[in-house]
Amino acid sequence: MKEASTVRQRGVAVVTALLLTTLAVTIVASLFWQQQVQVRTIENQRLQQQAKWVLLGSLDWARLILREDAKHSSVDHLGEPWATPLAETRLDDYLEKGSSDNGVAQAAIAGQIVDAQARFNLTNLASAGMVNATELAVFERLLASLNLNPSLARRVAEAVASAQAGGVTGADGDSGRKVEQQALPLGIAHVDDLQSISGFSPEIVVLLRDFVVVLPRFTPINVNTASAEVLAARMGNLSLSDAKMVTVTREQAYFRDGADFIQRLPANSRQFASMSEITVSTSYFIVQGKARVERASQQIEALIERGHNGTSIVWIRDY
Repeated sequence: MKEASTVRQRGVAVVTALLLTTLAVTIVASLFWQQQVQVRTIENQRLQQQAKWVLLGSLDWARLILREDAKHSSVDHLGEPWATPLAETRLDDYLEKGSSDNGVAQAAIAGQIVDAQARFNLTNLASAGMVNATELAVFERLLASLNLNPSLARRVAEAVASAQAGGVTGADGDSGRKVEQQALPLGIAHVDDLQSISGFSPEIVVLLRDFVVVLPRFTPINVNTASAEVLAARMGNLSLSDAKMVTVTREQAYFRDGADFIQRLPANSRQFASMSEITVSTSYFIVQGKARVERASQQIEALIERGHNGTSIVWIRDY
């Protein structure tokens, strides 16, 4: 009996020891795992921050290019250095751990500068809380050329007017139509904000991104950089096919000024309301960049204003 009891006690002791050992190993493994996760998280944050600083540096590079361009030319067109996209460029020689053993670039940057005034400015749709009927017609034509409902233009114009007036009921500058602004969105700061307006789906907003923009003030269209759709909408009596021909001819020789642009249009399309609606020089540019540092990737988009005193960043958005 005593010997059997001793054997049982020894068996319990062995099982207990095994359980304690297993528990200890589990705890130690868990601690190591948690430590590994924390190290990985810190490393990811470092890589993301490194990619972000690379992109911020690229903004300074873009501003320098735009300042230098302004010193040598008052005309902006797609044949200038700023309009050449930057293909993915390796940064292995400049960043720590920038290259791998298999020769694949682990640090790279790509980007481009886009003329913001090549797009229709939604801010033009209203002034001092009143819808601008001329600009509204331009936006309606642009939507129609993109096979979208032209009536959406009125909703956007009223939203812009509402934000400008601060919620006070205004009137359409040409038709006298009242704009009930209290029930409209507070404002449109970016093209993505169009989704807050009834009738605009994410798919429509994606389609419009290359054709519309939101700038701080009224801006004319740069005829040297605008797409055929935007040119046709701006001119009104210029067909889309003729507008495409215009974009082809400007590749051979850019427009020196507004008069040169009008002169080179088809004879039946030269009727034009105001030269203030077109330009050959640009004040606003969009800088788009993407940086990759090992497994971290960061994208940035910024609006840059160029004036007589240099360049300034209006806003920055990162993804």
